[in-house]
Amino acid sequence: MGKPIITGKWFSILIITLFTTINLQAQQNWPSLRGAQGKGIAEGFATPVKWDIEKSENVLWKVPIAGLAHSSPIIWGDRIFVVTAVYSKGEQSLRVGLYGSGNAAKEDGPFSWHVICIEKKSGKVLWDKTAHAGIPKIKRHTKNSHASGTPCTDGRCVIAYFESEGLYCYDFEGNLVWKKDMGVVNKGAFDMPSLQWGGGSSTMIHEGMLLLQCDTLDEDYLAAYNVENGAEIWKTKRDDNPTWSTPTVYTGKEHSQVIINGYKHICGYYIKTGREIWKLTGGGDIPVPRPVVWEDLIFITNAHGRMSPIYAIKLSAKGDISLPGQETTNEYIPWSIRRGGNYMTTPIVYKDFLYCCNDRGQLSCFEPKTGKLIYREQLPVQRGFGFSASPVAADGKLYFTSETGEVSVVKAGMEFEVLHKNEMGEICMGTPAISEGVLYFRTRNHLTAIGAGK
Repeated sequence: MGKPIITGKWFSILIITLFTTINLQAQQNWPSLRGAQGKGIAEGFATPVKWDIEKSENVLWKVPIAGLAHSSPIIWGDRIFVVTAVYSKGEQSLRVGLYGSGNAAKEDGPFSWHVICIEKKSGKVLWDKTAHAGIPKIKRHTKNSHASGTPCTDGRCVIAYFESEGLYCYDFEGNLVWKKDMGVVNKGAFDMPSLQWGGGSSTMIHEGMLLLQCDTLDEDYLAAYNVENGAEIWKTKRDDNPTWSTPTVYTGKEHSQVIINGYKHICGYYIKTGREIWKLTGGGDIPVPRPVVWEDLIFITNAHGRMSPIYAIKLSAKGDISLPGQETTNEYIPWSIRRGGNYMTTPIVYKDFLYCCNDRGQLSCFEPKTGKLIYREQLPVQRGFGFSASPVAADGKLYFTSETGEVSVVKAGMEFEVLHKNEMGEICMGTPAISEGVLYFRTRNHLTAIGAGK
């Protein structure tokens, strides 16, 4: 009997199926803050609408995590990585909610900073490494933690950025590959330098380079480091207020670039050299949200002070594109609004709509091409508490997590519809991760896997 013959038609179907499967598997990795390219989206699997922590309904597993961290879990293959900071004198105080105090937490003992690897299917802790131990060089805001930067991975190593306590690279077996002293990273109120608030910026990896935005009271820069050994590849000086944002990378037809948020220095930089491509000045004076790229546009939002803008910027932008006076558009900014943007949370573009949730839980839905407001509605949240975690999306749904652990599941589309509100039962400051239809929440004391089927 002869060998079976695969015709051209069936061979094409086989190749398409193979590439689709490989691509879907790659999409289930969540390598840095808000997943691949910082988009906050993971498609291909059904995700739950409802769950009950107390009754363990749709709760796949729940494991305790010592210490305090506002960072997010990251995922590669069958492994989850989280970071945390453990206080030697017990549980750390944490004050959440909507308030204006800029005081630092009162702590006088040593801490230990940990990188932890967890098996994705079972929640089993595979290893827990102490990266550093000692007295923090900088105090934290009463609402912050000493481990607020989300780690990142490229599938071979995991890198944790603890700001003043250093930069650490581990392989997937928990072996320390390299570490780097970053000096004192002093972030606080630009108009009251005595206040110390701690960090919150996360890192990302692109083609062998670790990208790090560091804007402080003392020094401002964007830098690229070699993932293999931590050596500096390039470092570009900036001039800005302290920021708590994270770089986003775009590669495509327009100039490939690293895009970063700011107040005086919102910018795009060439990836290979760090040279500035375009610059925008003006906005909220405490920049936190990560830039988002969709089709040919970049979305930047920030808040605090006189403005809370949203900018839609063309990827082809070059030079100084700042908007003078009351202008809202120019050659490279097709639309913008001066007030209505986000203070803490990163926006998300999903199913052709741009969603912006401010720190009070007011959700605005826009047409991303034009800036037309589709709706503005209030998410269900306890009065006096807000949102620090950024939204994520999957399976036609958006997930908005309040500081008190209330997760509003909103149907994507032109009409505002809350499908259900779930309770995590703990404070939740970190953005969840999604992989293979499962949501992973880092709450005050636990890492919890939420998925259909239990």
